[in-house]
Amino acid sequence: MRRIALVTLVVDDYDEAIRFYTDALGFRLVEDAPRPDGSRWVVVEPGARGTGTGLLLARAKGDGQAARVGDQTGGRVGFFLHTDDFARDHARMTAAGVTFLEDPRHEPYGTVAVFQDLYGNRWDLLQPVG
Repeated sequence: MRRIALVTLVVDDYDEAIRFYTDALGFRLVEDAPRPDGSRWVVVEPGARGTGTGLLLARAKGDGQAARVGDQTGGRVGFFLHTDDFARDHARMTAAGVTFLEDPRHEPYGTVAVFQDLYGNRWDLLQPVG
């Protein structure tokens, strides 16, 4: 079996990113380990360990990477967070200060609303049909 295990998300600061993804989005911190070069290996996941793709939160190194923080997909929605209860998660995330860029809408594929993370990357919160 093959699957994408991790996707790198370039961030400004490890600790603020961990707080946002765990507190505001309800992700679970899987690993936070120091590396010999002074960086950290930080992984968060939205579900139970190993049940989906995790995010590797990587602190930007240099001007080129720093310029990409918050705009890793050129302003398009680049990340898709599936839920089995849109109303519950939308309400919890809104209460936690997550910025939604639109009201929830119903599409043939499910209930969806675009939100942004703490850096401005765009995400879909999506409850698929069925």
